[in-house]
Amino acid sequence: MPSLKDLRNRISSVKATQKITKAMQMVAAAKLKRAQTAAEAARPYAEKMEAVLANLTGSVAGADAPLLLTGTGKSDVHLLLVCTGERGLCGAFNTSIVRLAREKALALQAEGKTVKFFCVGRKGYELIRRQFEKQIVGYLEFRAVRQLAYAQAEQVAQEILKLFDAGEFDVATLFFSRFKSVIAQEPTARQIIPAEVAGDASGSRTPYEFEPGEGEILSDLLPRNIAVQIFRALLENNASFYGAQMTSMDNATRNAGEMIRKQTLKYNRARQAMITKELIEIISGAEAL
Repeated sequence: MPSLKDLRNRISSVKATQKITKAMQMVAAAKLKRAQTAAEAARPYAEKMEAVLANLTGSVAGADAPLLLTGTGKSDVHLLLVCTGERGLCGAFNTSIVRLAREKALALQAEGKTVKFFCVGRKGYELIRRQFEKQIVGYLEFRAVRQLAYAQAEQVAQEILKLFDAGEFDVATLFFSRFKSVIAQEPTARQIIPAEVAGDASGSRTPYEFEPGEGEILSDLLPRNIAVQIFRALLENNASFYGAQMTSMDNATRNAGEMIRKQTLKYNRARQAMITKELIEIISGAEAL
């Protein structure tokens, strides 16, 4: 049975941990609002970009269509672009994204495809290299960046386009966590090369006249669309990270409080038992006299 000193030290240690988790919860809550606003503001732009691409691709076909739109004509080599956080203490946020990418990779390998990874974020890289270290062809982290900007997404997009131009892969899929609420973040996979363009379900499309031609516009718009989609994923990840961290630290604070309660009860019982034992010894000694 631990001594009273051991119990006091344990209670003090848990109280110190509780202060840390409570502070981290408050910091995450303060940063969440700004990150959520940025993620929600990026969605309409990214969706409108896809709508413009859908309108343009209707009149571009055959040899005139860029490779970023039509692909290489093969799907033998797949690049999985996995975006995760730079830090932990956020519950299952990082592992859920990596799990989705791992399941996709194993499914592709079962079909005889070649799988490569490009990691954005330290935690994702650490998790993926345990099983697919030799298949990682690129890695970027933004630990020193205080606030995400379009420049970071453009840097990632340039690295992906370099690999595509060099013929390193045929299909690229982006993995990130879509922010839904503080307690719900949805791991998401989205193909970005060749671009997945949703057509008009009704078959009607507003006619537009483009100047310059559609092909020239697409050659500039498609690389930009990749950067936009990556930027959106980074913003969604940022909001999801703070939401997951806020929830995780709240749970940790509650668990620490419950642990303190149990340890305090155990301490009081041990202290009472010691006092009772000393009283019995005193009474027994007095009766012996």
